[in-house]
Amino acid sequence: MHKPERVLARDAEWSALAQFVEHPDNRMRLGVVSGRRRVGKSFLLRALAEVYGGLYVTAVAEEGVVPARRRFAGDIARYAGIGPELVADAGWESLLTTAIDLTARRNGLLVIDELPYWMAHSPELPGLLQLLYDQSQAGLGQERGRVIVCGSAISVMNELLSGTKALRGRASIDLRLQPFDLPTMARHWGVDDPAVAVRLHSVLGGAPGYRNLANVPAPRTLAELDGWVAATVLDPSQALFSGSEAEYLLREDPRFTGSSLHYAIINAVAQGATSPAKIGGLLEQPRGSLTRPIEALAGAGFLRYDHDPLWERRPVITVADPIVRFHNLIAVPQRDLVDTSRSAEAWRRAQPTFTARILGPHFEDCARAWLRAQDAGAGQVTATVVNDASGRAKHEIDVIALDKRSGRAVVTLIGEAKATITKRGVADLDRLDRLRALLAEQGHDTSSATLAVFSLEGFHADLKATADRRDDVILVDLPTLLK
Repeated sequence: MHKPERVLARDAEWSALAQFVEHPDNRMRLGVVSGRRRVGKSFLLRALAEVYGGLYVTAVAEEGVVPARRRFAGDIARYAGIGPELVADAGWESLLTTAIDLTARRNGLLVIDELPYWMAHSPELPGLLQLLYDQSQAGLGQERGRVIVCGSAISVMNELLSGTKALRGRASIDLRLQPFDLPTMARHWGVDDPAVAVRLHSVLGGAPGYRNLANVPAPRTLAELDGWVAATVLDPSQALFSGSEAEYLLREDPRFTGSSLHYAIINAVAQGATSPAKIGGLLEQPRGSLTRPIEALAGAGFLRYDHDPLWERRPVITVADPIVRFHNLIAVPQRDLVDTSRSAEAWRRAQPTFTARILGPHFEDCARAWLRAQDAGAGQVTATVVNDASGRAKHEIDVIALDKRSGRAVVTLIGEAKATITKRGVADLDRLDRLRALLAEQGHDTSSATLAVFSLEGFHADLKATADRRDDVILVDLPTLLK
């Protein structure tokens, strides 16, 4: 089945889900979809259920077990065209069996959205799905059933398929829905100015659900962006206020409800602590006591481990969600101004921090994402550090594409990505030439490496002329990143 036009992008995800539904196996099949709140899971799965004539049901937070079963029964009754009283008092096993049978007869599927809400009062649900699945595999019923369970509490969804949990080894698809990339986010918001798009993406990331929370039109110019930020993510009266959203995202996961330690860890990472030792230093706690909460935050998608395959050092820890990073770096330090309705002044004062600690790193992320989308043939695209023994210095490489082979890297691209207000010049290319030579001196293959300069503000004429004369140089400006 073709993806509906209203579903922007998501081609690979739709293809995987369609393949799941259309699989010729006549036995029951299970799928798991997860992703952070507002990433578009419900929108995508509603469209899938609609196209395939399926039944989409969603759990409700803080609803008791009896109202939840009755709500599910009502959804089943409407889908079947029968009176709700016929299934109103059924138990979970009977309701699941009925829903799967009904959807299977129409070659459709059953989607249970936000399953963790039901699991809070009915933890037996995964076990019941396991029972129905195993019975189908043994030829005892549930022919051609297709069931997708979905949730925003990533730690809960991860555990569904882990260890000795009921659904381990039974789900044929485990899809983690990601936020939109920079070009897709710009299309979703209707933003044509690349300078506005990259800044908006650095504040909110690519979660499409944020657009509906904004109480003012999307900004079209940089001047409008300043007013938009002050009126949304820095306005405590708005649903899109970064502080409310950051707290909501953390409380969404039952592992972290009300945990001051987890908030403190995220804040420390946003402030620049990139390792357990540095986090412990900021929090004045021993590193060993933070290992488990840091790993829990990473497993739930709040923190991210960025690995450097070139040197196999310990991974760098960063905040995964841009709006959480924005809150900790911009809203928290300017809290007095924000809380007294002086958001415009708070945003003005925060500009140096925003440029250096949010826009700069985010532009590097976008450059790496752009390169991955180009299918450059490299195994990994990341950032790294090169040690210059002669100069006793360390040089950061913002973008590097490589394949690691027996401890030796075959480097296909070395890039510099700087979100400065000035154009980039030949000095940047000279630096990349030097870095390529350093990598070669350390035993890595750079013979076919391309040098790439990514710029927020374009390039000086001398750099353009040099790039035109060389076949190993590419220049990537902001409009190119949005293509």
